Amino acid sequence: MNPGVADYLLSGCGRCKLHGTPDCKVHKWPQELRLLRELVLECGLVEELKWGVPCYTYQQKNICIVSAFAEYASISFFKGALLFDESELLHKPGENSQAARVARFTGVKQIIELRNELKSLIFQAIEVEKQGLKIDFSQKKNLVYPDELLDFFEKDEVFKQAFEALTPGRQRSHVLNYSSAKQIKTRISRIEKSRSAVISGKGWNEY
Repeated sequence: MNPGVADYLLSGCGRCKLHGTPDCKVHKWPQELRLLRELVLECGLVEELKWGVPCYTYQQKNICIVSAFAEYASISFFKGALLFDESELLHKPGENSQAARVARFTGVKQIIELRNELKSLIFQAIEVEKQGLKIDFSQKKNLVYPDELLDFFEKDEVFKQAFEALTPGRQRSHVLNYSSAKQIKTRISRIEKSRSAVISGKGWNEY
């Protein structure tokens, strides 16, 4: 545990005049913040203090942040847009947010009941970093399929139809997974391995 995070839980982030006072937002959600912190640490992430709030990293890559707001406590994922969120816990922090996604909580019971779902999201976020996946900010809507995927479409009509039937988020997750591979043989291998998941209607991080 990072001692700076302990200070945050006692006094707040220090970014406003309420720091160190009973009116600081951290004092509105003390149990929720501690429970979220405990849950994230159980997933093996490194705890740091960045921008005045608890930040959790994997191999020096930012994974998520735990923080307090006036209306809720939250856990925010830096690349939440790439996660498969079956329970629909994640929301855009702002209308124009492309990468980040946030889960909001207003009670300890809520966090306890969703413990497994939250851990699944955290482990997915770790896997995103292991795979080296990135948000493509230059192409918000249109996906660029790698040539190897187009070749597979020509050879395998069943695979092509199943891929086109996937939700946009699942299509994007597969394409980003394929495209992140630098070598052609690796891209081909990833496409081959994903076939059964695509046929089953799943995203890359669901198999």
